[in-house]
Amino acid sequence: MERTRIMVKRSELSLGLYEKALPHHLSWLERLELTRGTGFDFMEISIDESPLRLSRLDHPDVQHAIIQSAQQSGVPIRSMCLSAHRKYPLGSHDESIRKHGIVILEKALQFAVKLGVQRIQLAGYDVYYEESDETTEQFFVENLQTCVRLASQYGIILGFETMETPFMNTVGKAMRYVQQINSPYLQVYPDLGNLYNGNETRDQLYADIALGSGHLIAAHLKDTRPGVFRDLHFGEGQVHFKDGIEAFYQQGVRIFNCELWDDGVTDVEKVLSQTMQVVLSCLE
Repeated sequence: MERTRIMVKRSELSLGLYEKALPHHLSWLERLELTRGTGFDFMEISIDESPLRLSRLDHPDVQHAIIQSAQQSGVPIRSMCLSAHRKYPLGSHDESIRKHGIVILEKALQFAVKLGVQRIQLAGYDVYYEESDETTEQFFVENLQTCVRLASQYGIILGFETMETPFMNTVGKAMRYVQQINSPYLQVYPDLGNLYNGNETRDQLYADIALGSGHLIAAHLKDTRPGVFRDLHFGEGQVHFKDGIEAFYQQGVRIFNCELWDDGVTDVEKVLSQTMQVVLSCLE
């Protein structure tokens, strides 16, 4: 299928950097200054299942230090990747785990308000460490409704990340739940790399992105290979970033977040600069 080519201008986009791309030993101020120094406009903070990152939700002093660093650096934290639901999924067979997942979501919303975060990327899992079945999907939908009600109260938009598991590895699958819940506070925040693995061909991928028309709030840019979903630098995998950015742009997406991970070995500033060059090569 022949696609219409368009030129996307850097001036029309906001480019963010995923927190985990930066060494953890750096202070928050150093991380944010490095983000700005390599050309990014904002940072996306991570609240994953690790005790360290989860503890941020319970320590106002830590939250205050992060906020102060953002103010001092002039680099905003504009989004949050909430992947803690891998360990505490909304669809778990265990009621206590489901309840804790909702508690985490509300604490994340409260932290997001303090940070000035506008959107939370919600992991598209019913369960992760358990077996998925009709019951886990039912629990997922029930608790998702609660989470969206909470999000609406705090004025924060939740956006499903398209994941590496079959439950929600395409925009089309995410849209099923967006349409079912039918709230402006639940949308889709897809991951381009995961979509490459979730769709068999590029044409299918572009058609899948189009299924989210009117509901795509931002996009993750990440490189992947078949069966490999993380720990690649940009250019090491199969993702055609120019086509992907154009496809999202045509659906109204103007906010992109670059997702990669610090490996503790390579020159992080060099890697981030190279990442930015890959993105800039796709733009006018």
